[in-house]
Amino acid sequence: MPVFHAECGQTIAYDIQGDGPPVLLLHGFPQNRAMWHAIAPRLAQDFTVVTADLRGYGLSSNPAAMADMSFRAMGRDQLGLMQHLGFERFHLVGHDRGGRTAHRLALDAPDAPLSLTVMDIVPTHLLLDDLTQEVARAYYHWFFLAQPAPFPETMIGHDPDAYFQSCLAGWGGGMAGFDAGALDAYRTSWRNPDCIRTMCNDYRAAIDVDFALDEADLGRSLTMPAMVMYGADGIMGRAFEVPATWADRLTDLHPAAMPGGHFFPDTHPDDTYRALRDFLTRVG
Repeated sequence: MPVFHAECGQTIAYDIQGDGPPVLLLHGFPQNRAMWHAIAPRLAQDFTVVTADLRGYGLSSNPAAMADMSFRAMGRDQLGLMQHLGFERFHLVGHDRGGRTAHRLALDAPDAPLSLTVMDIVPTHLLLDDLTQEVARAYYHWFFLAQPAPFPETMIGHDPDAYFQSCLAGWGGGMAGFDAGALDAYRTSWRNPDCIRTMCNDYRAAIDVDFALDEADLGRSLTMPAMVMYGADGIMGRAFEVPATWADRLTDLHPAAMPGGHFFPDTHPDDTYRALRDFLTRVG
């Protein structure tokens, strides 16, 4: 397994395959780069595909400080990884927390992404600033995980499988469609107490660090081609007109409703692959 040693002292686990224009795929919570197992090899027929574990997730390192789990910090890791591999410009794709990391990376280094794809998220600042009862009830984990340590870590640590599988099933509409091998990889990560701690810090940083960073960038619009994918049957798809939430942030916006709920890359990988391939080929 190759590992990138970032300037900040963190290590980022990644895989690389294929040949062609570079594409970076970033996973979400509570997963790791195994989520791309059915998509990356097929994209690699036409692209050089890099799948990486975000810091604090999977086999990447687990920083001690809460602020070191901000999307800005995670984005710097991934930009450094791609530059280390020789890719100054690349297509950028992220699901869930990976999507938020991708958006922040694009804001901080707008010349790096050839294109941007975010999957099943609305902008972080919008979600927190315009919070509705419906979203707060469904996405309670934002505020549970952000509670002071060690409260959520202790609660989750009593039965990590039960907690995190409730997340997969609750936002994804059930466990049907999840690959057994990918689930094993997820379980290995989320049973690690250090990973539980850094995942909690991810959500603490979203409120304590990222909200202010995003507020400072309100009014900025990214100009690279951008695809906004969302689960047609998911919580975000029911609560928001998801593409509309990005309209003032992405000037070249391509919406794509996907079958299933939040975890459509896991449960509908064929549809996800086709949408990504078609978009990346069209804009690349």
